[in-house]
Amino acid sequence: MAPKPFEEKTKPFRLVKYFTFASLIAIFLGTVILCFLNIHWARALQFKKSQDYSRLLIENLNHQIYTQFQVPVYYLFGKIQLSNRKQFELMDKIVRNTFHSFKVDLVNLYDADTNIISYSFDPDLVGKEDLGGDGYLKALNGESTFKLVQKGNVWEKLLGIPKEIKVVTFAPLREARPLTPISGEILGVVEIVQDLSEDYKTIFRFQIRVTITCAVVMIILLVILIFIVKRGEEIIQQRTLERIRLKEQLSRAERLSSLGEMVAGISHEIRNPLGIIRSSAELLKKKMEKTTPMSTIPDVIVEEANRLNNIITDFLNYAKPHPPNFGPCRVGEILEKNITFLRPEFEAQGYIVNKRYNGNLPPINADPEMMYQVFLNILINAMQAMPGGGEIQVDMESDGGTVSIVFKDKGKGIPQEILEKIWDPFFTTKETGTGLGLGIVKNIIEAHNGSITIENRPIYGAQVTIKLPVTRES
Repeated sequence: MAPKPFEEKTKPFRLVKYFTFASLIAIFLGTVILCFLNIHWARALQFKKSQDYSRLLIENLNHQIYTQFQVPVYYLFGKIQLSNRKQFELMDKIVRNTFHSFKVDLVNLYDADTNIISYSFDPDLVGKEDLGGDGYLKALNGESTFKLVQKGNVWEKLLGIPKEIKVVTFAPLREARPLTPISGEILGVVEIVQDLSEDYKTIFRFQIRVTITCAVVMIILLVILIFIVKRGEEIIQQRTLERIRLKEQLSRAERLSSLGEMVAGISHEIRNPLGIIRSSAELLKKKMEKTTPMSTIPDVIVEEANRLNNIITDFLNYAKPHPPNFGPCRVGEILEKNITFLRPEFEAQGYIVNKRYNGNLPPINADPEMMYQVFLNILINAMQAMPGGGEIQVDMESDGGTVSIVFKDKGKGIPQEILEKIWDPFFTTKETGTGLGLGIVKNIIEAHNGSITIENRPIYGAQVTIKLPVTRES
């Protein structure tokens, strides 16, 4: 199949546009990825720095506790017992002096035998049991552990700016003499909590400045590109679409004109003998009732004649529709007539119609009979979309200038390739039918200066939306 003229003319523009867009997107994504990698590397470096920092603090605390607390307490009291007020106050003074001016939020000292917090910056934690977890157990085995704790929602954590970022360190407290390595007996476990929130936010702010600068430059380039490409495409598209539109209108007008002339010419020729066939069949039925009352042949002839007459009527209504007989009417009353007419079939096949009217709907200027035909056609289509029964939702509302009627079913929806052809005359997916039903519906709505759209719903089923003016335009 040969390419369309519009596609041939816009292909160079599209090639440039797609190539440039792809390049800009690739550069932008690369910048964002690099930014996040830099944040990750900076955070990893900061975490490593915090670990080394914690080791030095704990080593210093070991020496201070041994020289300033353990030795004097054994000398004065004979044993260490932090429940003693004087011992606790001495420990508090030593710990706070050791961590003074350092970014330490919390210090907990655990008993080596009972996992009880013997000392804490937070008085409410003193005496609590089993709060150390795995960090406490590993510290008793001589292993120091470091854990990064973040508080915030998922997006804050993903971007690297949670509300709080803290490093929790568990390490053993050992007997340590001055100027000697820490290698003595484990006396307890120390937990240190450091707040790194401000450091991490500083890193993030720097990366944001870099990302924003790159984004601004790329947005400027993108705007310039879009303006140039769009301008060229619009000029070509306007000319091509106008030519196509005029050709389609001319072709459609010619087809409808030919169809109208053909239907008008043959309809009378068909209907005359058709009427004779039907009346003859009815007469034949009366005569056969006396001799062979069980024969159904006349009934079949009458039924098929009526069906053929309906087909001819559809042709006439589509090719040469009658002008609407306008008058004030309410769509709610018309719809109620449709539902009343179809109620036996609804009940027999398991259909449920849910109506939702938003406010007091104003009357419209329309042909009630034509509106009845429109709603009937749409309700029947909704039923056919759900052969096993189901729910049909009808919503009606008004914005003052128009009345909107929305029909929703819960069928399988309309395939995209069919959705593009539903308005074509004689197109149908049913075994029986002329394919003119929706075409007639559209002609009626447009004759009322309204609009109709059919689309698939987001989850399942199809949706038909009709909008009619409250007062007919002159």
